[in-house]
Amino acid sequence: MLLAASYYFYMCWKVEYIVLILASTVADYYAGLQMGKMETKAKRKPYLIFSLIVNLGLLFSFKYLNFFNDSVRVMFDQFNIFYDVPHFNVLLPVGISFYTFQTLSYSIDVYRGKKEPERHLGIFALYVAFFPQLVAGPIERSTRLLPQLIKKYNLDYDRIISGLQLMMWGFFKKLVIADRVAQLVNKVYNDPMDFTGVAFILATYCFAFQIYCDFSGYSDIAIGAAKVFGIDLMRNFKRPYFSRSIRNFWQRWHISLSTWFRDYLYKTLGGNRVTTWRWYYNILIVFLISGLWHGANWTFLIWGGLHGMYYLISTWTINLRSSVNTWMRLDRLPTLQKSIQIFLTFNLVSFAWIFFRANTIADAFYIISNLFTNVGYVLTNITALGTGQGIISTSLGLDKYDIYISILMISFLLLVEMFQRAQSFRDWVNSRPIVMRWSFYYLIMFSILLFGIFQQNQFIYFQF
Repeated sequence: MLLAASYYFYMCWKVEYIVLILASTVADYYAGLQMGKMETKAKRKPYLIFSLIVNLGLLFSFKYLNFFNDSVRVMFDQFNIFYDVPHFNVLLPVGISFYTFQTLSYSIDVYRGKKEPERHLGIFALYVAFFPQLVAGPIERSTRLLPQLIKKYNLDYDRIISGLQLMMWGFFKKLVIADRVAQLVNKVYNDPMDFTGVAFILATYCFAFQIYCDFSGYSDIAIGAAKVFGIDLMRNFKRPYFSRSIRNFWQRWHISLSTWFRDYLYKTLGGNRVTTWRWYYNILIVFLISGLWHGANWTFLIWGGLHGMYYLISTWTINLRSSVNTWMRLDRLPTLQKSIQIFLTFNLVSFAWIFFRANTIADAFYIISNLFTNVGYVLTNITALGTGQGIISTSLGLDKYDIYISILMISFLLLVEMFQRAQSFRDWVNSRPIVMRWSFYYLIMFSILLFGIFQQNQFIYFQF
């Protein structure tokens, strides 16, 4: 039933592209069975290569072929070389990067001997296509998800309530915060030449919360829906904007993807068990491929490379930063030190988001070059907030009411996440008396109904 529901779920988007999931499923099922018959990695390798070719071939054809084709055309044009390979008009299959990586992890785990091949085709097909996390993750591992699909589950009231709570929180983040601030972000980033200075700063900070609430909101909905069925999906976010370093940020942001790259790419390249310069190379390669995973555009490559440089620079400046902390005596003020680290990390991440969100590299550099123009005008518009006038009002797609709601809801989100440093907020709510619990439920539900933006705004990560 779950497999049929998952295939129906995907075919509601475009019927024909179910063939791609079926191709990946059959190829990896066959490769897994064959590798299970082999005793050594050397004998398993041809079937692993077969799996890689099928999955990465489909991913490249539908997602990256036009990107590389157009890049080659531009390069050849610089030298007046005729290049007549046409642009292929294909629609990017929704979620292809997610289910490709998920099924590849199975093949690699079987090749490494960490997982016995799954002999039940239906169970394996469900692992690839399980609908809550099919189109936007979390990217699950076969060692975690496959055993859960075999078990039988009885109706569990507490488990269902826990799943519905998580889904409700996900809808709150998506509809109330992400889709509201998206109006401002889209207005500025889709027409950057019409704005300057404060508009870019506000839009960039708003995008930081838009992409977080949009993506983590979907993850909450997916994890919650799976929990209703009795299946535990891995946690995908852990208060990332409270990170104290770029390294810490990637331990908290899109955890299923960052750990996938760590286990299947970074360690394969040698990890940190290599020479220093080789380690630098490994770090940059992982971040660049991570950027390319997000989209076939040079903006994503720059975004990934920028995070790679952040990571390396933080490594190179460990001693310098330690000396500065000692000189400023910040080690005696741990709260202040932590606050400064969080502030700097958040702003570095937000700066990188400019490339992630910009439609073109030219737009990104225009925004950066005009980020701090008309600084004096900022104060004027902050004052104008009280009257709902100026650049931070309707000219950016939000009126005074939207601005106040956005600030209030983002503040509420951050307060909840600060609380979760010591205890899960859901556990705390569940331990309260029934009146308090249901008061909180109604507060969130009415917030969604009253302040949610109910338009056809798809989740950002559906495009990946």
